[in-house]
Amino acid sequence: MIRPLGFVTAIVPDMNLESVMQLASRIGYQCLEVCCWPPGKASRRYAGITHINVLDYDAGQIKDVCARHEISISSLGYYPNALSPDAEESSTAVEHIRAVVAASAELGIGKMTTFIGRDWTKNVDENWPRFLETWRPIIQEAEDLGVQIGIENCPMLFTADEWPGGKNLAHSPAIWRRMFEDIPNPNFGLNYDPSHMVFQQMDYLAPLREFADRIFHVHAKDVRVDTEKLNDVGTLAFPNLYHTPKLPGMGDVDWGKFFSTLTCTGYTGPVCVEVEDRAYEGSDETIELSLRQSHTFLRNYLPKNA
Repeated sequence: MIRPLGFVTAIVPDMNLESVMQLASRIGYQCLEVCCWPPGKASRRYAGITHINVLDYDAGQIKDVCARHEISISSLGYYPNALSPDAEESSTAVEHIRAVVAASAELGIGKMTTFIGRDWTKNVDENWPRFLETWRPIIQEAEDLGVQIGIENCPMLFTADEWPGGKNLAHSPAIWRRMFEDIPNPNFGLNYDPSHMVFQQMDYLAPLREFADRIFHVHAKDVRVDTEKLNDVGTLAFPNLYHTPKLPGMGDVDWGKFFSTLTCTGYTGPVCVEVEDRAYEGSDETIELSLRQSHTFLRNYLPKNA
């Protein structure tokens, strides 16, 4: 059962695509989730990173780089807030999501990974009509182009500017179930990250079974919940006060159980390391170390010749 192992390119923002491919090949990765933000800066960590500018690119050149380094692109990633209450922010996000989907089709990748978005000042029901109005046409366009859209399950609820609802609706099984009932398109699914379930105090294995046919892409990120701090501030506090993103194997995810369950579901898609462990962000050397360490750990579960 082949599940290619890769990483999300956000951790190396200053490299060009060829340099990222060289790094991936040198370590032994097989694929990359390539960041495709509009050129420019962003205030949020791990955002505003452009390894492929989908508004101005050479498809032949990108395919050639992949072939030379024997690295595939698992997905084109762009994670904005398409449901922002700021009309300009929302419209910019929607148009660029469409551009990323189109590029994924032209490049023969067939996957685009993103967030649903949310007006964080409103509840789920109040967001729902706009969610349907915004996403139904996007998903239909993706199906027409043969592209799967995988929604990451991060609640985007960490800091004061994201309080109280978070900036991504798609954070729980109850909401995914409702999403897929209202937009049953088979090209609409999940980019599943178990770490987001852990800090919400939720089962991260059961969704692998229930949503097996909707999981298009997987992020390998771990998280450590500090129970002493959690007991002090409670779950209603900002999650950054009691949880810390970690490299795979250095947090609370049981990766043996995770991959055992994933294997039983028949999943054969990509698994991409998402490095957000600040202990490894001090230099180019420690960033590369984080990718090497993650590769070494995950190869226990994802051998190349499986």
